[in-house]
Amino acid sequence: MEVKDKKWVLEQARKHKVSFFRLWFVDILGFLKSFSIPLEELEVALEEGAGFDGSSIEGFSRIEESDMMAMPDPSTFCIIPQVRDQFGGVARMFCDILHTDGTQYEEDPRYVLKRTLKRAAELGYTFYVGPELEYFYFKSSQIPPQGLDDGGYFDLVPQDLASDFRRETVFALKKMGIEVECSHHEVAPSQHEIDLRYTDALSMADSTMTCRLVVKEIALKNNIYATFMPKPVYGICGNGMHTHQSLFKGGANVFFDPDDEHHLSEIAKRYIAGLLRHVREFALVSNQWVNSYKRLVPGFEAPVYLSWALRNRSDLVRVPSYKPGKEEATRVELRSPDPACNPYLAYATMLAAGLEGIEKEYDFVPPVKENVYEMSDEERQRRGIKSLPENLWEAIKIAEKSEWLKKALGKPLFYKLIENKKMEWERYRSHVTSYELEEYLPRL
Repeated sequence: MEVKDKKWVLEQARKHKVSFFRLWFVDILGFLKSFSIPLEELEVALEEGAGFDGSSIEGFSRIEESDMMAMPDPSTFCIIPQVRDQFGGVARMFCDILHTDGTQYEEDPRYVLKRTLKRAAELGYTFYVGPELEYFYFKSSQIPPQGLDDGGYFDLVPQDLASDFRRETVFALKKMGIEVECSHHEVAPSQHEIDLRYTDALSMADSTMTCRLVVKEIALKNNIYATFMPKPVYGICGNGMHTHQSLFKGGANVFFDPDDEHHLSEIAKRYIAGLLRHVREFALVSNQWVNSYKRLVPGFEAPVYLSWALRNRSDLVRVPSYKPGKEEATRVELRSPDPACNPYLAYATMLAAGLEGIEKEYDFVPPVKENVYEMSDEERQRRGIKSLPENLWEAIKIAEKSEWLKKALGKPLFYKLIENKKMEWERYRSHVTSYELEEYLPRL
């Protein structure tokens, strides 16, 4: 297997005549940040890191301690397709963020995920993730948004006018080494989905960030606009990021048990119990925007209630049916996250919740066979089925009280996230919306 180290990066850069390098990292909200260096600075950057001002990055250092270092991860080296000029090609690498003395910056979201993966590795596990990224194509970013088609789930031409844009996106991702399992038109008009083939969680977080950028850039290239906003249009389905996850030990999927009636091991059952126990606490991470909670309402294929089931898509956690000979495909699907989250923190908190269930041997609850949406409030209450937070403020208050989440994220990042989200809620709470004007101005 090819070793992708510093020497390999330098060889690839010269071989492909790359002259410009984009160094990528994310802030606490999951926005991609980048600065560039020329080929002449590459070797030094790989050895020592490249300096930047962290005071202007959301959640990073204060002005009095603003100097930070971005250390490129050689394993993420990738030539960006179709970006080449008279000066040569362009490549990118994701970076880990360090203090100027070379120590790890603990509020770097990529580090939070790596720290959680290390915890799993100490138990012998490798964490695999496969997200389904939903998004909309609109004619532009103008308000109100205008879709490109009236197509529906899996529709092909002529209703699905954007199939060429999806295909171009998939080919670009493949050139960057990102495997796509499938892509298709989603349920709502002008809504689309790209499913990334499962891989280890750190690589997948990097790929998730790359995919979001590629989708948007190819849309702009074709004079349209793509958005991962959770609920951009009232009255139709919003954008989710259903996240398939599994744990492997060696080459074996530890979620699989051939003797269990559901083919689920005790480890898988306790992992599910961990997700159900802590999902309300990490909703602030997996669904971090005011708009996220406009999607999480009954009737639009988005989960609301804390239950799990086999096959049933109305539940928060779904276990896809087992196919004989496909033991490695046994997995758990969490359906609440949306694609506007920070994937590093989202994958980290999902894993941390599952590991908590395994290590503390949480009690396993049986799957729900009925449609939870059709139950009465009394029936759900009798069966102990709770619900996700109804809005961002409720999510903030639940997260703020969670010692588990504080430990999972690390105290400094935890407090900065809470502070940031409170500011967002205050802006939203005091804003007069078009709905209020249309509803009340003519009558009051």
